Amino acid sequence: MAVERSAGGGVQSLQRAFDLLELLADTGGEASLSELATTSGLPMPTIHRLIRTLVALGYVRQNSNRRYALGARLIRLGENASMQFGTWARPLLTQLVDEVEETANLAVLERDEVVYVSQVPSRHSMRMFTEVGRRLLPHGTGVGKAMLAHLPEGEVRALLGRTGMPAYTEHTYTDPGEFLRHLADIAKEGYAIDESEQELGVRCVAVPVAGAPTPAAVSVSGPEGRLTKEAVTRIAPVVQRIAGELSEQLAARGLTA
Repeated sequence: MAVERSAGGGVQSLQRAFDLLELLADTGGEASLSELATTSGLPMPTIHRLIRTLVALGYVRQNSNRRYALGARLIRLGENASMQFGTWARPLLTQLVDEVEETANLAVLERDEVVYVSQVPSRHSMRMFTEVGRRLLPHGTGVGKAMLAHLPEGEVRALLGRTGMPAYTEHTYTDPGEFLRHLADIAKEGYAIDESEQELGVRCVAVPVAGAPTPAAVSVSGPEGRLTKEAVTRIAPVVQRIAGELSEQLAARGLTA
């Protein structure tokens, strides 16, 4: 059987199939065949053949409105990739704990939720405030706010419209307008602070990982009694440095967006 190859030596149909998945993701996860043809520049018969194959494999699904969306089979691939991301980031998180003596976390944005994919606990003998695998809505977490602060406002509004803004505590932001103004301040500051917004008595400082293939952030969390506002001014630059080193590692591995 003849195999169609691209100019770079790869399989052209495979490259095109992944390009279509990326286009679906860029459109918010749903598009018609004509929209995909317009954005990709591929002929309609090619689009139809590739989409039919992706549907059969479970990587794309056809909705009742005859538009196509990302399929559930991609979820397992994404979750496994996220956990691997967390595994090779652990040495940097360990370095962060050694320097600040508080718990360090790495989280990604997945299906409108913050997912914690790695954690290195502090040496203090007290419980952790979150754990690997935990999912939370981004508006109520430091890592989530750090990620959202660097997304286009339209994407943030759409996400908040899908998830709502339930209160985890009385300090959680629940008004979209106020929250968007808060995100603008975070973008200028370079880091986000969770002031008991997810759990009472817990403070967190978080920094986005620039260039990550999916929104990601590194954070340090601890009790307010230890992680004081004065401590945050000392810790934030360290978290920023570690996030920068993680971003450099992503680039070195060819994993940047």
